[in-house]
Amino acid sequence: MTLVYELRHLRALDAIAAEGTFARAAARLGYTQSTLSQQVAALERAVGGAVFDRPGGPRPVRLTPLGRLVLSSGREVLGRVEEAAQAVERFHAGEGRVDVGTFQTVTNVLLPGVVRRLRQDHPGCDIRLVEDEAADPDLGDLDVLFFDRPGPEDVDSTLVVEDEHVLVARPGDFAGRRVPVELLDGAPLVALPPICDQALVVEAHLAAHGVRPQVVFRTADNQAVLSMVRAGLGSAIMPALSLGWPERPPGIALHRLHPALPPRRIHALTRGSLSPLAREVVATARAVAREVRAAGGCRP
Repeated sequence: MTLVYELRHLRALDAIAAEGTFARAAARLGYTQSTLSQQVAALERAVGGAVFDRPGGPRPVRLTPLGRLVLSSGREVLGRVEEAAQAVERFHAGEGRVDVGTFQTVTNVLLPGVVRRLRQDHPGCDIRLVEDEAADPDLGDLDVLFFDRPGPEDVDSTLVVEDEHVLVARPGDFAGRRVPVELLDGAPLVALPPICDQALVVEAHLAAHGVRPQVVFRTADNQAVLSMVRAGLGSAIMPALSLGWPERPPGIALHRLHPALPPRRIHALTRGSLSPLAREVVATARAVAREVRAAGGCRP
């Protein structure tokens, strides 16, 4: 037997059972009494029997055994529908879950402001962060992936911030605010791993100008780079935001290079339609990035 009935039929059944009379149930639902009777009649045709005993007069109607069975199952259905409606409402209001891929600079400088504002505006939101220093972007099941170059053709890329490359050295190692890149030829250099921005921008730019520093140490840890520079192992070329914010790290000097390296460009990678919360992650990251750049905490 195939049951064909609508949610309005179940709501009518539930209201009558709760109110005890057709008249009160009709008032509760905003129906006329005849319309409510039609809803019940359609339900009874669908389930193949009466769902109410109708004693007549002022006495309340009573559920039949079939009516009790249908109501018990129907309330489960109505509960799930209500849960779905609330979930959809939360989704459109910016609640729900968002999965974000990140890397050191974004984690340390941009995401604290993003997370704080999302928590303030949407206390019930569920923010999941995954950090990975990968050579190639893999959006996978992530809603947003922050990466330092645009994604492949099937991915949408939104520029979040342009981040200036600076020369990091001990105070006194280089004179002046601007240092010619040729001074780095053969000089000891503490460097990040040769992937992404480090290989495609920093080292490619130096090589294009005939500059080949002596890389004495590579590490993916920004703080380790700074520690080795302070210790005198060598200088480093780093994106300004990777040095931290808002305070400049102590014990180092920052210089601009001449000619200047292209900036590191941090993108928010997404794919297809976004949830309101994912759209807000991208928009808020761009707003935080503008504020950080305006403050200029780690500029030469």
